[in-house]
Amino acid sequence: MKKVDFLVIVIVIICLLPFFLIPAVYQAYLYGNQHIPLCMAFLKFGILATFGEMLGSRIKNGTYLPKNFGILPKFIVWGLLGMWIGLAMNVFSNGIPRFLSRYGIFSSMPEAMAGSFTGMKLIGAFCISLMMNTSFAPVFMTLHKVSDMHIAAYKGSVCSLFKVMPMRQYLSQIDWNVQWGFVFKKTIPLFWIPAHTLTFCLPKDFQVLFAAFCSIILGLFLSIAAMKKSNAA
Repeated sequence: MKKVDFLVIVIVIICLLPFFLIPAVYQAYLYGNQHIPLCMAFLKFGILATFGEMLGSRIKNGTYLPKNFGILPKFIVWGLLGMWIGLAMNVFSNGIPRFLSRYGIFSSMPEAMAGSFTGMKLIGAFCISLMMNTSFAPVFMTLHKVSDMHIAAYKGSVCSLFKVMPMRQYLSQIDWNVQWGFVFKKTIPLFWIPAHTLTFCLPKDFQVLFAAFCSIILGLFLSIAAMKKSNAA
């Protein structure tokens, strides 16, 4: 572990401590979740998911900010994706319990999801996670991959945000052996479905935050996938 790693750990601790030591900071967080949820989703994913990519870069390249990393465009793209996933989580977490409530055994599902932890809530959380990760997640992951390629094509420049993405070109350049064989086939059933099951068991104020923390793991997974591709070449 290098000095820069200790510095990063110290910065992370300093950023987190106010939420535990200063009640006003925590209350401001809750207020933001209630009144500006999409803005909060933007900040959570923009900060945490970008940090996840930096960690992935540290593992893969030995540095948090390699040349042409594009921290600002990545932050903005992750923020926008965070707003999208925040909306998706809201749609799935409300729609799936109502759908399940049509069946007698799950008639109390909406109430269970709004209450404290129970076996019924665990089943509901699993069903929400299963549906979201087998429908929304692959599209989300592919769009993130394409946006990452677009930022890289402009060497991390902010101007990449104002350029039209040649989707057909980027989609044809994706290594689908890795995207399907690792990102979809392994991370979705082995990590994302269990992780988001836990996410939907949490109180509403912490669901998007926990999902954003999980995006740090996504950054590590992407680095592992890139290393697998490199080793196979």
